[in-house]
Amino acid sequence: MIEEGEKAPDFTLPSDEGEDVRLSDLRGKKVILYFYPKDDTPGCTTEACEFRDALPRFQKEGAVVLGVSPDSVEDHRGFKEKYDLTFPLLADEERSVAEAYGVWREKNVYGKKKWGIERTTFLIGEDGAVRKVWKRVRPKGHAESVAEAVTQV
Repeated sequence: MIEEGEKAPDFTLPSDEGEDVRLSDLRGKKVILYFYPKDDTPGCTTEACEFRDALPRFQKEGAVVLGVSPDSVEDHRGFKEKYDLTFPLLADEERSVAEAYGVWREKNVYGKKKWGIERTTFLIGEDGAVRKVWKRVRPKGHAESVAEAVTQV
C-alpha cells in the first residue's frame, strides 16, 4: 500500500461526467482520493453522502474529491444521480489503480475469502505526495476526519 510521504501513482480513469481524469492534471490542488467497494451499498452511500455534504469545506481549502470503485461509468452515473453527488466518480473496472495504491486486497467477508477494495482514503498534497492515509475506513464520520486533516496540509 502507498504510504504517507510517497509520491501518489499517476493514473487516468474515466469519470461519470464523461471525461477522463488524470491525477497529474490536478497538481497544485489537494486531492482527496477515496476508494470504495461498490456503488449504492449502505456503507458506500453513507461515505459518498458525507463527502458530498463536506464538499464546500474541501473546496474552501483548494481540495478536489474523487471517488474510485470498480463499478462502471454507467453505474456511477446512476449512483451519483440517486444521491445528488457533486464530485466525480471514477471507474477502475480493471482495478489497475486500486492495485497500484495497494487497496485491492483479499478480504474475509462473513467467513469467506474474496478479493475486493479495502475502503481507503488518500490525501494528496499539491506537490503530488501522499500526506495522509486512512486504512480500513469506517464510513460514518470519515469525511469529517478528512476535512480536519485537509486544513493542516
